[in-house]
Amino acid sequence: MKTCFVVMGFGKKTDFETGRVLDLDKSYRNMIKPAVEAAGLSCIRADEIVHSGVIDVPMYDQLLNADVVVADLSTSNKNAIYELGVRHALRPYTTIIICEDGFKVFPFDINHITIRQYHHLGEDIGFDEVMRFREQLTKAVKEIAEKNSPDKDSPVYTFLPALMPPEIEAISVAAVAAIALPQAPQPPAAPDQTHSALMQQVDDAQAKGDWITAKALLSTIRNMMKDEVKRKQAEATVEVIDQPEDPYLLQRLALVTYKSKFPTEKEALTEAHHLLNLMKPETSNDTETLGLWGSVHKRLWEITKQLDYLNEAIRAYKRGFYLRNDYYNGINYAFLLNARAAQLTDHAEAITDFINARRTRIEVVTICEEWFEKNPMPDEHQVTPDILKDYFKTWYWVKASQAEAFVGLNEDDKAQAALNAAYAKAPETWMKSTTEEQITKLKTLLEDSPLKFITQ
Repeated sequence: MKTCFVVMGFGKKTDFETGRVLDLDKSYRNMIKPAVEAAGLSCIRADEIVHSGVIDVPMYDQLLNADVVVADLSTSNKNAIYELGVRHALRPYTTIIICEDGFKVFPFDINHITIRQYHHLGEDIGFDEVMRFREQLTKAVKEIAEKNSPDKDSPVYTFLPALMPPEIEAISVAAVAAIALPQAPQPPAAPDQTHSALMQQVDDAQAKGDWITAKALLSTIRNMMKDEVKRKQAEATVEVIDQPEDPYLLQRLALVTYKSKFPTEKEALTEAHHLLNLMKPETSNDTETLGLWGSVHKRLWEITKQLDYLNEAIRAYKRGFYLRNDYYNGINYAFLLNARAAQLTDHAEAITDFINARRTRIEVVTICEEWFEKNPMPDEHQVTPDILKDYFKTWYWVKASQAEAFVGLNEDDKAQAALNAAYAKAPETWMKSTTEEQITKLKTLLEDSPLKFITQ
């Protein structure tokens, strides 16, 4: 069977061009891999490779030997762009470039190459778009994989027509000879210890609310990645500069750490604070980091009642909301403004926070309405259970945020209708309890409005 190697980021990545967070795993699992397999090729991404030693070796081998490479440049992923360049240098043809349509300005070196685009919703991809792009990508993979003399798609070989590509057979022989040389023993990698397999176990544990198991698995992945860096540094002939850790991994680890409340809630929050601090949240434009930073400090404030924690949470959610213009940061920003208004002794400051919270909720209602309009509910009989579950995870939080906004605006009938709809479709039980807890706290804050201090 012919092979296809997919070059792209993993997990959730922030697209700084649009301020959105895209779940690239959804792009891979729902569109790219099914499309490639429908074309009759086996499909693999770097996180699915079973290997011992440094991942660079099998990665470069795939970039050279794969019959087809699909490179997804969404979120302007630096590694994906670099690996695309390596592929273009090694092979004159059979490379397909794709990206999410939020990618508006392509680098000069690739802006004259065919790039197929798809539309991502952030947390999910609409069913119609999944099916449309699958069909398009399957057709493209079939066409280039079945041609005996495929057209050149590498600008390197297009603009340097006399350049000869490397002889794959000769390189393979040399690689086999190199492997035969005496080396330090390496423990074999078990199939269930790939990055992808472990992340699936994290997803399963998190769906069950088993935060301690999810934390243990993510810690294992983090240590694997640290060991990978150490091996690279040990085997490098030049100095390897230390690189920041993968933000997606740190974000997920911080989330499950504070959710675990282990060994105590405050200690778990403090540990999550230290993890997030590695990504410099005070200057970060990553809205996922800012949202988590806000969540951690919101909970630290609830435990300690220290105003500094509350102010830090408000700053994070406010920055995230203005960068991303999203319901999540917006609804939490509004809630915390009410929380601070209830603590302030300066009536003018309290009234200002109260009014700003109301204005923010009006924006959140509009954002939620626009989301529902752009993302209609799919027909349950026409989509796979996984796609349907992913859709309702996002749908639930949008609907719950809309309900909370209506509560804050004193539109009780609309709030109850939205809550009933959200609870009826909640994919996981902990979601409902989280919403109920937030709504109860908000109603308590609204009972003592600072607007009573306004004089005629």
